[in-house]
Amino acid sequence: MNRQTAAAGQTLPLLAAGGSTVMNVSGADVGRNREEQRRKRLWRLALVAGIPALLLWVRIATGNPVNVLHIPHIDWVMVMPILFFVVLILAVLGPFLFFGRSPHVLYRPEQIDVRLSDIVGIEPVKEEVVRSLNLFLAHKTFAGTMGGTPRRGLLFEGAPGTGKTYTAKAMAREAGVPFLFVSGTSFQSMFYGATAMKIRGFFKAARKAALAHGGAIAFMEEIDAIGATRRGLSMTAAPDVARSVSSMNASVQCCGSVGSMPGQFLSVAPAAPVTNAFGTSEGVGGVVNELLVQMQSFDSPTGAQKLQSKLIEAINLFLPAHRQMPKPVPPRANVLIIAATNRADALDPALLRPGRFDRALTFERPDQAGRRALVDHFLARKAHHDELKDAEYRDALASVTHSYTPVMIEQLLDEALINAVRRGDMQMTWKDIEQARLATTVGIGQPIGYTAHEKRLIATHEAGHATAAYLVAPTRRLEVLSIIKRREALGMLAHGDAEEVFTRSRTEMLQLIQIALGGQCAEEMFFGDVSTGPSGDLLYATNVAAQMVGAAGMAGTLVSYAAVQGSAFSDTNLVGRVLGDTQGRARVEEMLQEQKVLIKGRLEANQHLIAALRDSLLDRNELVGREIQAVLEAAGGASDVDAPVIDLTDAALSGQAREDIPASS
Repeated sequence: MNRQTAAAGQTLPLLAAGGSTVMNVSGADVGRNREEQRRKRLWRLALVAGIPALLLWVRIATGNPVNVLHIPHIDWVMVMPILFFVVLILAVLGPFLFFGRSPHVLYRPEQIDVRLSDIVGIEPVKEEVVRSLNLFLAHKTFAGTMGGTPRRGLLFEGAPGTGKTYTAKAMAREAGVPFLFVSGTSFQSMFYGATAMKIRGFFKAARKAALAHGGAIAFMEEIDAIGATRRGLSMTAAPDVARSVSSMNASVQCCGSVGSMPGQFLSVAPAAPVTNAFGTSEGVGGVVNELLVQMQSFDSPTGAQKLQSKLIEAINLFLPAHRQMPKPVPPRANVLIIAATNRADALDPALLRPGRFDRALTFERPDQAGRRALVDHFLARKAHHDELKDAEYRDALASVTHSYTPVMIEQLLDEALINAVRRGDMQMTWKDIEQARLATTVGIGQPIGYTAHEKRLIATHEAGHATAAYLVAPTRRLEVLSIIKRREALGMLAHGDAEEVFTRSRTEMLQLIQIALGGQCAEEMFFGDVSTGPSGDLLYATNVAAQMVGAAGMAGTLVSYAAVQGSAFSDTNLVGRVLGDTQGRARVEEMLQEQKVLIKGRLEANQHLIAALRDSLLDRNELVGREIQAVLEAAGGASDVDAPVIDLTDAALSGQAREDIPASS
């Protein structure tokens, strides 16, 4: 029966599993191999124990039993010199044998408490992991019946805390095979050649475990410690887009003496090959070479096969060519090598070719749906009040944790439990979570003694931000409004998108500028002066405006300043390029002045909202979530009066004080 007939004539477990579920291990090739090896071990044990037992019974039957309690006479004069030389040899060779041992830790499947059902929030990667696991379990079927080459290696790459090690452990638990864990740094040694010996020992242990149990998963953490690019090889630099995206999606606006909102924007690295010019040694070049050889040398003969091959080779010297005895074929060890790294671009290109790491899986930070699943998963295990059973709160938590990894979300909830303990409660509340988020992202609150004027000024400033967000962007979620000092921020407004977004329209960008300028406008309206508090707001507003002018084509020019090369300011960031150009700076200034006039007009028509929030902050210092909305609604909400006609003449935009500025309240 050929491969096509076999594949068509039966329903293979590999096909039955599909790719969404892990196939039954007992019916897979790994399970059958394990059972076959178990029976072979029983036969060997019976043979080894049966022959001596048979001889003992023969002697008993013949009336000449063996006295096992009889101790023969030992001549210590002869034994002591032998023991001396044995100890001397061990003292000389022992360190070399010890330093060359594999540093791995072997875990049995029952020792691992992680299942694939515990992998939440990374569904696209999880599906590919299940498919790879099924190919590992049905390696003989895939190779023999379907004619494919099973995967030998998987490379997990991604940011720290995205679940790479967790997923590898779950794979070993589901497969029911030994799990060999080792870190890249544990291979390093001060002795020349010891690192290569450790690598050989690790792969030898993986092959031995695979032959004994039908398969094994070998996991190398931080493989970039031993798999970095060798000298003279080139690698392609990838653009760092994630940083610019995360900066644009930041939602915490702090006010004080330093800037806090996005200060970095899209910077695309050149796609030209970058050559690693660092020198090589046994710790880099030689180690990578050994790693490459071992990953291609899984099918090595066992010790018994090596002895058998030598005997057959000796016998074949006396036999004619047509009567030569065949040597034993080395068994294929079903080893799946999994490596994890945060810097896949630094790995040697030879490691990434098919046959070594056949598949590279990128662990991205979970999206909003993934974060919502993680929130449900973690809250099911952590004590919380009934309010956190509300889907609205859970959706809000998934939204405010944009760009969080699974580990960061779990750590956030642990910090919330600590806040609950500090309050004398055994269960967390939504406010505990908000306090934990502020502490981890902005800093721990530091109560300081503001003067009466400063406290009123800061409260008015923050109320201006919140009122501006409420008026110009009603769909944004107001999360925290505070006048408690955190790090250099004297006060803050945390606000975010109601839903996860990856792009912004021109209107949304202008809304962000208006929200940033709302604090300064409130100071001018209620105090007739401005303080140093808006410095961080101006930094943020300038960054957003420069992004609109220099990269997004939203301000009268379609020229991208990110494409500038070979000029005096080509090495600066995008903001520096825009502000370094006379026309670009003029467009940014015009946009900021225009948006300030617009938002100031809206705030003047709704001064009662600013006053209500200011008074609440003076009384409570901090408002969280629905408390902000409740204060605004209690104050009567937004004024129904149409926004006044805004004078955009040069005189109005020059920042001259208005005669009708209300007195300081």
